[in-house]
Amino acid sequence: MKRRSLIAGAAMVPLAARGAYAPVTVGSPAGPLGDIMAFAIQHAKSQGVQAESIEFSDWVTPNEAVDAGDIDTNMFQHVPFLNASIKAHGYKLVPIAATAVMPMALFSHKVKSLDQVTSRATVAIANDPVNGARGLQLFEKGGLITLKPGVGDDATVDDIVANPKHLRFLELEAAQLPRALDDVAVAQVSLSYLWMSGGDPDSALVSDGASNPHYALNFVVRADRKDDPRILRFVGLYRSPEVKAFALQHFGKFITPVW
Repeated sequence: MKRRSLIAGAAMVPLAARGAYAPVTVGSPAGPLGDIMAFAIQHAKSQGVQAESIEFSDWVTPNEAVDAGDIDTNMFQHVPFLNASIKAHGYKLVPIAATAVMPMALFSHKVKSLDQVTSRATVAIANDPVNGARGLQLFEKGGLITLKPGVGDDATVDDIVANPKHLRFLELEAAQLPRALDDVAVAQVSLSYLWMSGGDPDSALVSDGASNPHYALNFVVRADRKDDPRILRFVGLYRSPEVKAFALQHFGKFITPVW
C-alpha cells in the first residue's frame, strides 16, 4: 500500500465504532515479516481470534495510520526508529511487545568485498535518521569510515571524522536502496527490502547481525490503547511457539525471534 493511500485503499472503521469482535488490524510490510504475519493471523484464527494485515510499502505511513486510529497496531520498527518518529511527528505511540531482530547489511552489485571500493565512490544509506545512523555504523564496521565516538543512533554524515577513500554518501528512502545497487558502489539495504527485490541475503559484505536486542522489531499502538485486550490477545498469539517455529524454519538464517 502506497503512502497516503490507506484511507482510500482500506476503509477502516473509526476506533469508537469498532466492536469487541472486530478483527485486529495490523500494519506490516511485505517480504519475510509479511509472511510471518500471515502465518500468525492464520494461527490466531485457529484460536478464535480474528486479525487482518494491512500491507505498507514505506516506513512512514504505518505510524501515521496507528496514530490516526485507522489501524490498531503495526509491527515493522525497532524502538530507536519509533522514538525518532515520535520526536519528529509528535505521535502518541508506545511499543508493547518485541518480536524479532532483522539485521541490516551492506550490499553491492559492483564489488565482492569492501576493500575493492575505489576512491571517491558513491555509496548509499537510508535517509531516515536512525537507520541512516545504522548504515553509517556498518560502513565504520567495514573499515571505510570513522565516526565521532559515542554518536550511536544520532550519527549523520556530519559525524564522519575519517573518510580515507573520500566516499560520497547518497541518502535515499529505504525502499529505494535495493534499486540503487545498480548505480552506487555499495548500499545499506534492509533484508526485508532486499528479499522483496529478489536479492541474496548471503551476499552481504558486512552485517550488524541478528542478535542485537537494540534493533528488535516491536508491536506499536497508541498510548491510550496499550492495555486493549483485543490487541494484547493477538500479540500473545503472534508470540507463540507455533509462530516462532514458522519464523525459524523459513527465515531463521536472517531473523532472530526474541520471545
